[in-house]
Amino acid sequence: MSNVLDGISEFPQRLIASEPLPTLILGGGFTGLFTALHLSRQHYTTPTILIDREWNFIFKPLLYEFLSGEMNMQFIRHRYDALLHKSGIAFIRDEVQSIDLQQRQVVLASGLHYTYSNLVLSLGSVAGYFGVKGARENSLAFRTSDDAIALAWKLRDCLQKATQTSEPQQKKTLLTIAILGAGSSGVELAATLADLLPVWYSPLGGDIADIRIVVIQRGKQILKGDSDRLRQTAEEALQTRTIPVEVMLETAVIEIRPNIVMLQRNGQIEELAATTIIWTTGIATNPLMDTLSIPEGGRDEKGRLKLTDTLQLLDFPEVFAGGDCTVMEHPLPATAQVAYQQGVAIAHNLQALSECHSPTAVKVGMRGTLMKLGLKESVAELFDRYEVKGHLGHLIRQAAYIELLPTPAKNFKGTLAWISDELFQRCSGI
Repeated sequence: MSNVLDGISEFPQRLIASEPLPTLILGGGFTGLFTALHLSRQHYTTPTILIDREWNFIFKPLLYEFLSGEMNMQFIRHRYDALLHKSGIAFIRDEVQSIDLQQRQVVLASGLHYTYSNLVLSLGSVAGYFGVKGARENSLAFRTSDDAIALAWKLRDCLQKATQTSEPQQKKTLLTIAILGAGSSGVELAATLADLLPVWYSPLGGDIADIRIVVIQRGKQILKGDSDRLRQTAEEALQTRTIPVEVMLETAVIEIRPNIVMLQRNGQIEELAATTIIWTTGIATNPLMDTLSIPEGGRDEKGRLKLTDTLQLLDFPEVFAGGDCTVMEHPLPATAQVAYQQGVAIAHNLQALSECHSPTAVKVGMRGTLMKLGLKESVAELFDRYEVKGHLGHLIRQAAYIELLPTPAKNFKGTLAWISDELFQRCSGI
């Protein structure tokens, strides 16, 4: 019961003996957290509760910097209770067990249950393994700070063991990293590791030429859905890293065994021996979304919830939603900037409803695409017109993401110090 008691430690008294039904926000990702923060700034008077299974909000776009040491933990991980301190928004660390849309009820794993006036669904997605045998058990994920820490320990262990073995095949396997999926996550991770691993391996006396990084993609190209210009920039970047990245296209992963990836390409079955296997391909809707009683036509072919242009469910106008498990008439990419703007829009519409006004259609402005392509290097494709690469692209990417951090005032001095260090190092040629 400690998690429940901890979560209620700052619980507003008006919710304990409350009369008005609360607004519940399920999930503290970008959409959920920023809905809560903007409701607080608008002085939303309806009691509001944010529920998440974790203590911390993770700023996922900067996980690569956390892995590489380019950014400290303070920039990517923040406790929800600290973020919501004195906001008027209650936080409960618990897991959602069931959602009854017809009865407007939510039941938590601890036994707590709530009837709501409005609901915000922002439970996010989970890793999708597409039925690949052994994928869940024998590959690493890269979605949380704990995943990044686990990957760092795994890689360092492999590098150290490689310097201690004289058996060629064992050494080759230890120094082979297989990244499954060539979407933005796979490409950014591959580019980061291709610059980072030599920095870790050289001091151990290892030959960096022995490191092999392989990206495996089922389709015919990397970065499906992105522009040709961005794709070309990424392809060039992968080949010009400290360790050139090998890309296998039109290659299907059919099974993952301990230290082995079973592949099918050109009609042949192949084995790729790799001690480090990282799964970055595909996401699946949160299993809770599958349990919702949604009328026919309320989901798309992928099981995502269909939304109105005001981010409400088609048949349940009291329910707002955003993030990876939803889709609008004109689909939006599953990026941080979209989820952030959805949170702002949901907060605006909840406030409008509380004041007896009609909700308004969300207008999402796409600033462009930001992609990390190595240590201290990124590409910023701005408004789909201008492309800035290299160290300047890196500064633009970092500054854009820092702007989205949920505690800009708290971290303002740290942000200025970071930017000053970056510019000073650049000007000094360090």
